[in-house]
Amino acid sequence: MNHVFSIGVDIVNVTRFRKKPLRNNLNFYKKIFSESEINYCKKFSSPYEHFAGKFAIKESVIKAIPDKISLKNICILNSKHKPEIKINGKLNKKYDFIVSVSHEKEFAIAVVISFRK
Repeated sequence: MNHVFSIGVDIVNVTRFRKKPLRNNLNFYKKIFSESEINYCKKFSSPYEHFAGKFAIKESVIKAIPDKISLKNICILNSKHKPEIKINGKLNKKYDFIVSVSHEKEFAIAVVISFRK
């Protein structure tokens, strides 16, 4: 049986990403997001809300677990129209997550609940 371990919450202003157009700042995005995350966001006419949402999820994961982890080692997958969190490396076997993300005009907010396996 899993027990709630911790909760992380983050809110991101979408403008933070709009000010860095993807075509001119690809290296910035590659430092934060995986290639599959970038490709997913690029599918939308306005990708910046999706980048902000994924970033908010990643920050929420960092807040929800006590272990040190980089943004790049947190991958947000989109299956069945909802985000799923995949951790690269040994921490993947240590935690399960529940995630909720929402976008509203200029903001994206995410809540992550982590469970120790």
